[in-house]
Amino acid sequence: MKSEKLYPLEFEPILKERIWGGEKLKTVLNKPITSKITGESWELSTVEGDVSVVSNGNLKGKSLTELIDETPNEILGTKVYERFGKQFPLLFKYLDAREDLSIQVHPNDKLAKERHNSFGKTEMWYVMQADSDSRIIVGFKENSSKEEYLKHLQDNTLVSILDDVKAKPGDVFFLETGTVHAIGAGLVVAEIQQTSDITYRLYDFDRVDAQGNKRELHVDLALDAINYNKVDTQKKYESKVNTSNTVVDCPYFTTNFIPLENKIEVSKSGETFSVYMCIEGSFEIEFEGFKHTYIKGDTVLVPAAINAFVLSGKASILEIYIS
Repeated sequence: MKSEKLYPLEFEPILKERIWGGEKLKTVLNKPITSKITGESWELSTVEGDVSVVSNGNLKGKSLTELIDETPNEILGTKVYERFGKQFPLLFKYLDAREDLSIQVHPNDKLAKERHNSFGKTEMWYVMQADSDSRIIVGFKENSSKEEYLKHLQDNTLVSILDDVKAKPGDVFFLETGTVHAIGAGLVVAEIQQTSDITYRLYDFDRVDAQGNKRELHVDLALDAINYNKVDTQKKYESKVNTSNTVVDCPYFTTNFIPLENKIEVSKSGETFSVYMCIEGSFEIEFEGFKHTYIKGDTVLVPAAINAFVLSGKASILEIYIS
């Protein structure tokens, strides 16, 4: 496969039922869900057992791992390939929380490697839709300790020492590993994270599934993973029209917010792939005869080999790459 055959790639959504899920992935984001408890749409993934498959163009039916294996520099970019080899380092999702998610934490790279041979899970959320009074749980209200945390966990009062923040559309939360967190009921979010499916569940509101079973907790594993200090997770960012406004810039990914009003010409160096998530409105990508429209809820991977293209339309877009 030669790089000239590459074009902006879309993938079949991988839909996940969750005890806390609902139907907004269909009503808000046009996903083809068939269940009333669909909680996640994995847009771009190489997690084992959940590898994304191309849904458009000549490469339809090929998996993302196959494409990377055949042309790693062209898909990932020279810098990304050098750093990560043939691993796709990020995972992109949309989530619909009809109910609160469990209170959980993710380990850092070192712990995740030692225990699970995995990346850690630094992540960010962009709030796409929020019911009134929706909130997000992020970290502790004040600096805490392992002892205080365990006492409140034992007493079923953990929520009382955790910070919660009212969430509205456009809000961004950046969660470094070790941050105790939960997406609250009534929210639809776009999630960008390291490629990892390692989650330590701390508290699940004593919920049971349809069979009457509680979900597994990971209290012991979490103890060494938690950051017990108060953290600042909410990100402020600019919204200059037709500009890539930086929202998050961390070692694992850079996310920009583009309020597109007409068109912008994009130039890339070939060092990294780019991903565009349509948050609102619609836009087109034009590239050497290729032209396609993307609507709210669409996610598109622009391979690193495509280093000049045009975005046009009226839309709010998240642009993600690795610096």
